[in-house]
Amino acid sequence: MDYEKFLDNFKEILKDNSLKYTKQRELIIETMFNNREHYTPEDIYMLIKKKNPNINIGIATVYRTLGILEESNLVSSISFGADGKKYELMSLEHHDHLVCRECGKIIEFHNEIIEAQQELVAKKFNFKMTSHIMQLVGICQECQNKE
Repeated sequence: MDYEKFLDNFKEILKDNSLKYTKQRELIIETMFNNREHYTPEDIYMLIKKKNPNINIGIATVYRTLGILEESNLVSSISFGADGKKYELMSLEHHDHLVCRECGKIIEFHNEIIEAQQELVAKKFNFKMTSHIMQLVGICQECQNKE
């Protein structure tokens, strides 16, 4: 999806929810679109402030906008329990995550065998799977080498 289509989609979501389209919300969208990583709301806020030091934006706006984006399936999040969430733009390619519990590093992966097994499990229980999220939590190679 190109940026203009993504932005138009977001504007439509705001309109449908009787919410205003603002420059601050556009900067959040632009930051997420142009930085395809996993970010905390604070990371996004700091990226915006670094690039646009004179913009008046509050961290609450970032949180609210990310909530809207997540509810609309434009972004997804990975929960880190008490440490909060990291967000990423929904991509066209499905992927799962390896999450390091030491440093917070996130590694994306795709495995056809796992995907097939999930389909078999859903079929066994006569369950219509519409999506899934898989996170494997452990310790990355770099953190293992520090021990």
